[in-house]
Amino acid sequence: MTAPAPTRLLPVVPEPDPVPTLASLGPPRLLAGLDEAPRLDRVAHLARHGGLPQLTAQELVALAEDIDLRGRGGAGFPFARKLTAVMEGMRRADGKGALVVNGSEGEPSCLKDTALLLHVPHLVLDGALLAADALGAQEVALGVTRPDVADSVQRAIDERGPVRPALRVTLLTERFVTGEGSAMTNGLSGGPGLPSGRKVRSSERGLNGVPTLLSNTETFAQLAVAARLGALGYRTTGLPAEPGTLMLTVAGSKVVEAPYGVPLTRVLALCGLDQGQGVLIGGYHGTFISPVDAQTATLSRDALAAYDAVLGAGAVLPLPYDTCPAGETVRVARWMAAESAGQCGPCVLGLPALAEQLDEAVRGGGDAALEAVRARMRAVEKRGACSHPDGTSRFVASALAAFPEEFERHAQGFGCGRPVTGALPVTGHEPPPPALPAPKPLRPQERLLVDWTLCRGHGLCADVVPGIVKLGPDGYPQQASMPLPARMRRRAQLAVRRCPALALRVQEAG
Repeated sequence: MTAPAPTRLLPVVPEPDPVPTLASLGPPRLLAGLDEAPRLDRVAHLARHGGLPQLTAQELVALAEDIDLRGRGGAGFPFARKLTAVMEGMRRADGKGALVVNGSEGEPSCLKDTALLLHVPHLVLDGALLAADALGAQEVALGVTRPDVADSVQRAIDERGPVRPALRVTLLTERFVTGEGSAMTNGLSGGPGLPSGRKVRSSERGLNGVPTLLSNTETFAQLAVAARLGALGYRTTGLPAEPGTLMLTVAGSKVVEAPYGVPLTRVLALCGLDQGQGVLIGGYHGTFISPVDAQTATLSRDALAAYDAVLGAGAVLPLPYDTCPAGETVRVARWMAAESAGQCGPCVLGLPALAEQLDEAVRGGGDAALEAVRARMRAVEKRGACSHPDGTSRFVASALAAFPEEFERHAQGFGCGRPVTGALPVTGHEPPPPALPAPKPLRPQERLLVDWTLCRGHGLCADVVPGIVKLGPDGYPQQASMPLPARMRRRAQLAVRRCPALALRVQEAG
């Protein structure tokens, strides 16, 4: 296994001063040249990277296979397989085809594609044109959701002058589901930018109804780098099984390029952070890993699989010590529910119900409310027109598993005393959440009492409240006064009613 190369930090907005280089990556990589200029125009881009080689379709497939290039938008689908599927689709469609660059980042925790399109747009266009030319596609369309990104891409298109195939950029509605494949092609084709709900691959029917190669912004930037370096040059960074670099958005505000296999703690330290209460990997359809696991985790597909986590769109969100995990989860769940496309019941009805139920549980709804949350999660799974309900349910489930004591304390009404700081960012129409209730003061604990003058040693109480009543060798309770946790009060009352000798009572807390 080769040692990972250093990481590099990239601000997400252009600055008047050159972007500092924190560490050298050795061979040219995605961010090469940003130590000299905050944005590479066409001339600076060519001076830094040189001309783009031409590849046949077969050569392009071979390159993608040799470097195991995967889509960087979340699913991680092998790019070579996608290329092959589009080639087959175009053959059946008499050579008609298109290419789409998905530059939508509807999730506030992701900014890496925004950084690429603001700082190095020509690298993205290089990768798109390289693939389009190899396939013989007639059009290249870029879908984005930020006006500043659209302006940067349009400037880059203008700097190139007339090219074939034609390039165009379209500003789409900014929302979470805009980046779903069918929503992206629908929006770029002039229709509503909403998921179709049908299992039709873009390689068969995509932009304007023709076979389409659709992939994420970073995927095409990586392809442009690999075409210049060649497979062997590209493999000098990263791991043998996962070569190259990946783009990460850390804490929703910093973008880092890092080699595969880099320790998670090193990326966090570069951004002045630590693992906090845990780290959410993969964004709001992702998975929390514990602080202990974060100490040893490395960023690669194989390594993260051990924690049932995936890199997804490259979001890394450490949860600081000063915020409430339960409140943060409610806040994100509410935002995700509001981001529904409004097309199917599991989304438009199920996700708001899940968020409301989670909020009720966190506000002291008790164990029954937490169980109702799990029921709501099961009700939306595998039932939506897209993956949004499944992803939202997975996020809530991961939070419940990562912070069980936090949710239990809140459900019992005691809370944690910490505010919700917004460490997990949300934007847009999500209203500010009402403040969580202050922790309830601890009351004197209730007790379960045995009246020895009445007790006949039936032993039924030990079956009804196990762990509270323990029987001695003679079959009678070992104690006459036993502490009664709030969660066992209902069962203790049941034991009082069922005692044949009426020898039990609950001593109310004063």
